[in-house]
Amino acid sequence: MEISNNLILGDCGEELKNIDDNSIDLIFTSPPYADARKKTYGGIQPDKYVEWFLPKSKEMLRVLKPTGTFVLNIKERVSNGERHTYVLELILKMREQGWLWTEEFIWHKKNSYPGKWPNRFRDSWERLLQFNKEKKFNMYQEEVMVPMGDWAKNRLRNLSKTDQTRDESRVQSGFGKNISNWLNRDMAYPTNVIHMATECGNRNHSAVFPEALPEWFIKLFTKEEDYVLDPFMGSGTTIKVAQRMRRNSIGIEIDESYFDMVYKQTAPAELFLLDKGKQYATSQHR
Repeated sequence: MEISNNLILGDCGEELKNIDDNSIDLIFTSPPYADARKKTYGGIQPDKYVEWFLPKSKEMLRVLKPTGTFVLNIKERVSNGERHTYVLELILKMREQGWLWTEEFIWHKKNSYPGKWPNRFRDSWERLLQFNKEKKFNMYQEEVMVPMGDWAKNRLRNLSKTDQTRDESRVQSGFGKNISNWLNRDMAYPTNVIHMATECGNRNHSAVFPEALPEWFIKLFTKEEDYVLDPFMGSGTTIKVAQRMRRNSIGIEIDESYFDMVYKQTAPAELFLLDKGKQYATSQHR
């Protein structure tokens, strides 16, 4: 079975219109943050960010399958001495647009450099917002399970009576636990906090994330031959990982130098030049 790699040069707000309805399984992207990457993308003022993003998210909503997922890597910034609310405003407007804000993951940057400002400390995390079209969507939780860890050896060695039954919450929250369910298990489900270093081999872009980040979400939300879209492709990390994992991929990038760089790094021997704009479609065989 062929795996396709489609690279498109242009503004994703326009180029997304050429993608079929309900055709994408996962959108994983990190758009320019407010007032960031000014030299590369011009920068978007925080007060105008929601207005700038909504036409693009409208098209993403159209192309995503009902069973698909959209993961948005984004971070608010400090403006006039306080956190700007554009990320929160964007979430609310996207919900009005028809998105379900299903979950929020936190990427904890394990190797963040130390720092201090007069009224705050250095950020060591970023948001990964999960949006869906429907309440039921494809999610393969077993693909991202983690080792139980050494804590289980001591915690499960001598179980109390409450550990062996469903121990109801003492604050009447309705949640409970049965520790004995984890006896003889080697793997557990992860939390929604992802601990991952920022280091990566790609030094050719002003803002890059490690390959392990898109890989984790591609495992969680797709299977082989599913379609992965990155409408703000940048240096192509998501596209390269998707190809390595045998997912079909579509990357859109407005900066020609980044587009050409990704093309040179991902194009296999078989190459087709499409008529519509500057687009490259490649395919590789099993």
